[in-house]
Order: sequence, then C-alpha cells, then structure tokens
Amino acid sequence: MSQEKFKKLATQRVNNALNQIKLISNLANKRTYDYSDDQVRAIFNALKSEVETAQAKFKAGNSQGGNNFSL
Repeated sequence: MSQEKFKKLATQRVNNALNQIKLISNLANKRTYDYSDDQVRAIFNALKSEVETAQAKFKAGNSQGGNNFSL
C-alpha cells in the first residue's frame, strides 16, 4: 500500500473516530440520559483499551483481532 493511500485512509478513519467520540460525549447530558458512574467508566475503559490495542498493532506491524463493546 502506498504512503498516499495510507495518509488518505488514516485521515478519514481518524476523523470518523473523532466524530464518533464527540457523539459519545453528547450522552453526558443528564437532562436527556440516565446513566451510572460504572457505565461511564465502562465506556472510557473500552475506548482506552481499543486505543492501546491499536498502538500495539502499529508497533508490531499487524492488524489482527478486535473487540466489540456492549453495556
């Protein structure tokens, strides 16, 4: 895969991820949503874990595996 293709895909995917994280932050509105501290902790633990997994894959040079999240 070329450097240009990597840059294009990385830009698109990171921007998509950032937009999805912004949508997650919209869930913080207590007037609209009822949630527990444990649920919030689970969300951010899942996000942190996936970022750590992505970083490890770049260090190792592979993209195997993946996890799905559910409350």
